[in-house]
Amino acid sequence: MDGPPFRDRTDAGDRLAADLLARGVEADVVLAIPRGGLPLGRAVADALDAPLDVVVAKKIGAPGNPEYAIGAVASDGSVWRNEHALGSGTVDETYFERERDRVAEQAREKASRYRDGDVEPDVAGKRVVLVDDGVATGSTVRACLRQLANGGATRVVLAIPVGPPDTVDALAEHADDVVCLERPRRFQAVGQFYDRFAQVTDEEALTYLDAGH
Repeated sequence: MDGPPFRDRTDAGDRLAADLLARGVEADVVLAIPRGGLPLGRAVADALDAPLDVVVAKKIGAPGNPEYAIGAVASDGSVWRNEHALGSGTVDETYFERERDRVAEQAREKASRYRDGDVEPDVAGKRVVLVDDGVATGSTVRACLRQLANGGATRVVLAIPVGPPDTVDALAEHADDVVCLERPRRFQAVGQFYDRFAQVTDEEALTYLDAGH
């Protein structure tokens, strides 16, 4: 590989959209994980002629090591538990439940901010494409997939440009299909597969949602 496979998130979104179209994927709604997933979600939603909204989840960090996810919780309270971490005996259930409630409130506030106070999208009986700019461990994606399952979505396709094979395989157990353009075995971080991977600001992220209104 001469360089990263994707120029930026817009390039990745265009290529992801083209792949989904080639596969004949149809969607009643496209949900992006903010902030990084929104540039890709916009491209996918436009290509599939579907409305774009967001689904928000945040990871629950381990005591003293907030970067290590012992779980994740979505804005509706749907939880993914890292049973391997929780079964090690180093994290007590009281800590997990306290952090779950605190982080769930943060996720709700973030989702409400992106929707300008509007309610969560009703996914019951709908075909959903869930989009992010890539996965590493996939903790927040797992919580988002749990929310969609709990919401009664009839079919959920996870669409991502890049992720390590073990994570992608694990996520496939929780979605009806996973479309992943690159599955490199040598994987350190999502950003290494982009030429440009600057953080998406809240203001920029909102423009992708507004573009469909």
